[in-house]
Amino acid sequence: MNNNTRTKVNMLFSCFLVIGYIVCSYFFSTMANQVAGAVGSLLKALILVLFGLLLFWSTRVGEGKQVKRFSLTVLLLIVLPCVYIIAAGLIEGLPLHDVIAPADGGQSILMILASVGLGYGIPYTFVAGYEMADDEAEAVEVVEEAILEGGLAEELAQAEAEAAKEAEEAFEDAEKEADFEIEIQEIEE
Repeated sequence: MNNNTRTKVNMLFSCFLVIGYIVCSYFFSTMANQVAGAVGSLLKALILVLFGLLLFWSTRVGEGKQVKRFSLTVLLLIVLPCVYIIAAGLIEGLPLHDVIAPADGGQSILMILASVGLGYGIPYTFVAGYEMADDEAEAVEVVEEAILEGGLAEELAQAEAEAAKEAEEAFEDAEKEADFEIEIQEIEE
């Protein structure tokens, strides 16, 4: 990644976004504390999953185009354990419920981290990083495109089209001539 002013400004804005998302997630989580029981815990988990998703997109600073791929490793090591931790914290019958869910019925630090990890892990499973473009290869492509633009490119395209048409006509003429010779031989026999 280039260490230029634009990248530094983008990273600074990303830091402010992360701080803003933390404040907003805390605000909405405290509002969700008014809802009692599993619904309140689920609501807080959804708020924090959304925070993790926003955290993912706010920290995607880079150049080039996004690399889209599927990462089974991220799915197995981050997403699925986070889903289980959240489910075990909400559902009493699952193993480790007593360890994950706090005794007061609130939300444990483990569930908070799992919610944020789930929100961050889901997009990271399908999109990761940026693909750096080769500056020299792009410069060569631009130069080649500039050379072929205009009259020269059109003349080359017309010449190729005419040559293809002439070759097709010559092939058809050769086929007709071969068919004519076959007919003459059949008549002579």
